[in-house]
Amino acid sequence: MAKHSRRDFLRHSLLGIAALPLGAGVLSRTALAQSLPRLDTDNAQAKALGYVENASDASGNAAYEEGETCANCMFFNAETEGCQLFPQNSVEPGGWCQSWTAKP
Repeated sequence: MAKHSRRDFLRHSLLGIAALPLGAGVLSRTALAQSLPRLDTDNAQAKALGYVENASDASGNAAYEEGETCANCMFFNAETEGCQLFPQNSVEPGGWCQSWTAKP
């Protein structure tokens, strides 16, 4: 039978309690990021970058090549469907804009 002292129990308990705010902070940031509103195609920046919610709608754009979507762009975050170019919004994974860059 393992011998555990009261002192070890208290030390581990205090470490666990001290770690709770860190875990809560990580979880809340993830939850907030996942609740970003979807980018409106009428947004001025979205219009300037030629953002479309369906990549095939960009076929008339000279910069578009088939197979390019937000989901395979280096600026896209799959966990939150966020885009570094539109930090206040999420984007459609099947969307596209002129700033599309292949993931490294």
